[in-house]
Amino acid sequence: MRSFYNKKSNKGFTLVEIMIVVAIIALIAAIAIPNLLRARHNANETAGIGAMRTLSTAMESFRAAQTPPTYPVTLATLSAAVPPYVGSTLAGATTAGTARQGYFFTYTRTSANAYTLQGTPATVGTTGTRRFFVDQSGVIRANAAGAATAVSPEIQ
Repeated sequence: MRSFYNKKSNKGFTLVEIMIVVAIIALIAAIAIPNLLRARHNANETAGIGAMRTLSTAMESFRAAQTPPTYPVTLATLSAAVPPYVGSTLAGATTAGTARQGYFFTYTRTSANAYTLQGTPATVGTTGTRRFFVDQSGVIRANAAGAATAVSPEIQ
């Protein structure tokens, strides 16, 4: 008669089976992760363009409400108005440390009737590649090689 303790169980996985499963998971991850990072990069750039459009529209609305018409002195002016033209997180995205969805914005009021707004990735190549520019014309322009300016190609 065999002892209860001497019975061998063949349940479970072998080391080879576990290694094959781990290799398959690693292969799937190696294929999926770069695509996921590229999708996030593209989403950040699209959000940056949207933020530039939002800020440009807010500045035009602000200017139209002033007598005499004038653009705001800073982006913070847009969020401090009652009611605010933009949220404080967008108006406060002025450095890489306070970037919103991978982009931060540099606003310069050049006169009462003119301004420039630059959108820059917080980490070039990771959160975005292209830099954006808009002025009082409302045309958003982009440049992947350096800072965007009034002569950069416009976004279609």
